[in-house]
Amino acid sequence: MTYVYSDSTAVLGPLAQLAEPHSYDLCSEHANRLTAPRGWEVVRLTPEFVPTGPTPDDLVALAEAVREAGRPRPAATAPVDTGEGVRRGHLRVLPGEGS
Repeated sequence: MTYVYSDSTAVLGPLAQLAEPHSYDLCSEHANRLTAPRGWEVVRLTPEFVPTGPTPDDLVALAEAVREAGRPRPAATAPVDTGEGVRRGHLRVLPGEGS
């Protein structure tokens, strides 16, 4: 859904393919109940909203996310004292005064 302020029109169409700053995606319930302010017109580019299920791409993405979450995590590296401070990965703890 988007508003055309110059024409006092709310335009309701299919879901956006790209993020647009002045458009909004609505679920079918809210799209069907949409009303515009008094004096405005609602233009429906798709007269009926047909609910869709997950696509094969959605299911593959979900399976990959579950597979990734189930992989074992690499073990944390043990701190190494380099003589200039304790090193953990790319960070180093430098001895300060009173250490």
